[in-house]
Amino acid sequence: MKILVAISNVPDTTTKINFSDDNKTFNTTGVQFIINPYDELALSRALELAEAMQGTVTVINVGDAFTEPTIRKALAIGATDAIRVNGEAQDSFFVATQIAKAALDGGYDLVLCGKESIDHNGGQVPPMVAEILGWPSVSLVKKLDVADGTATLEREIEGGKEIISAPLPLVASASEGIAEPRIPNMRGIMSARTKPLNVVEPTATEKTTEITHYDKPKARGQVTLVDAENPGKLVDLLHNEAKII
Repeated sequence: MKILVAISNVPDTTTKINFSDDNKTFNTTGVQFIINPYDELALSRALELAEAMQGTVTVINVGDAFTEPTIRKALAIGATDAIRVNGEAQDSFFVATQIAKAALDGGYDLVLCGKESIDHNGGQVPPMVAEILGWPSVSLVKKLDVADGTATLEREIEGGKEIISAPLPLVASASEGIAEPRIPNMRGIMSARTKPLNVVEPTATEKTTEITHYDKPKARGQVTLVDAENPGKLVDLLHNEAKII
């Protein structure tokens, strides 16, 4: 069984985010990058499946050489090999096109992604990959098992759980609970240095989106404390200042 896991190189959630003077470019100076946490969950489940079925796990990332430390961490966690598509991740469609081509060329049985990246929170890449390939797609998966060429997936829906059966090949996006994240050990870190990392040039695609500028959230204002004995003042503030009632 061959599994392809897409990973994103994202800023750590504790990192302070800044943009260039014209607010059109993300400033990476001093930013700590990590594997997107949802992608890391997908990788962990892929490794469990591969170990049980004597399969292989390839990680793929769309980005320049700057992302290679993150890719090497995925190899240290246990991935068999890696692909880096040597191009800027312009938008979701561009990334999905590159992943779909690699999945088709490599003859993979299963493509796993995180449900979304924590930087853009779009959640668009997995279904786009499936649409390009013409494969079934299941999102927000919390449980995934494979047997006899068929995947059984579980996800939460309003009021309960949904269990889906779909034939391979398949694209699925992982949510919390699908697996426990793995921590690379010393053996994995050492072996990651020699595992194959194949760099390929991107497939040309039409640019479908353009970022005009970034905006930071407004700074939090001062908190106004209202005495519990004065509910009228609270109502007045909510009506005239907050304008929510």
